[in-house]
Amino acid sequence: MRTLAPVFEAIERSALRIREAITNEDTDYAAQSNQSGDIQLKLDILSDLIIAEEFSKVPLIKAIASEEKEEAEELNASGELFIAYDPLDGSSLIDVNLSVGSIFGIYDGEWSAQKLIAAVYVVYGPRTEMVTAYHNNVRHYIYRHGRFKELEQIRLQDKGKLNAPGATQQGWSVKHKSLIESLFSEGYRLRYSGGMVPDLHQILLKGGGLFSYPGTTDKPGGKLRKLFEVFPFAFVYELAGGIAIDEQGTRILDLSCNDPHEATSCYLGSRYEIEKVKRDVCGLG
Repeated sequence: MRTLAPVFEAIERSALRIREAITNEDTDYAAQSNQSGDIQLKLDILSDLIIAEEFSKVPLIKAIASEEKEEAEELNASGELFIAYDPLDGSSLIDVNLSVGSIFGIYDGEWSAQKLIAAVYVVYGPRTEMVTAYHNNVRHYIYRHGRFKELEQIRLQDKGKLNAPGATQQGWSVKHKSLIESLFSEGYRLRYSGGMVPDLHQILLKGGGLFSYPGTTDKPGGKLRKLFEVFPFAFVYELAGGIAIDEQGTRILDLSCNDPHEATSCYLGSRYEIEKVKRDVCGLG
């Protein structure tokens, strides 16, 4: 059986280098934007270079696609794996010292959700942590005493207590506003930092809840990118016992992707919350 150990090791090396850069490099903006229209920090560019360099050392990787670059890049003609990644998700939070992260989707042979075989994300916060989704398990690691040490396997409960609603409220649909208000009326706690990685990580570790990023009046198709962000986290959540859908009620991992930077609406969470989304937002069931 093919092992992904060299890929995971490259991600670990990248994570430690990025952690060092976050600690010691400046947080100034670069004089350019990425393909998605976000103004880049110098740390975004440096993190992207670090990951590309580490992946170039792994013969198994055929091509990489970064949220910070317009086109995919071939690394090894004889490689088999395609890796899409967001090198520093939530980087605008660094100047106020909130947690940020890196997201990786590992695809077998092509850029397709149906070919996603593993996903990894790293959280850079008070502690550096990593979560891997592979071989039907979601594993949680912490960097301690010079290595990533496994803490536990992660499983979501059927119902959570956290609510992380993204996007600008002014652009929400009436149905989405009603959903969020309904969750708060049930006693859900607001947990939203503006960083996809720390917010989804918190829901996972606290047992469940809902992360939502709907289509809005200014971005009706959603803002978060499929290949780099939504597909990998949908993979993690499903393996952890949760569900991930768009606002039509379609399973995220059944969606097509025709462009590396294509976006989607998304709802990720425990079973109870996603069934509520299907009823209240999607009009299903």
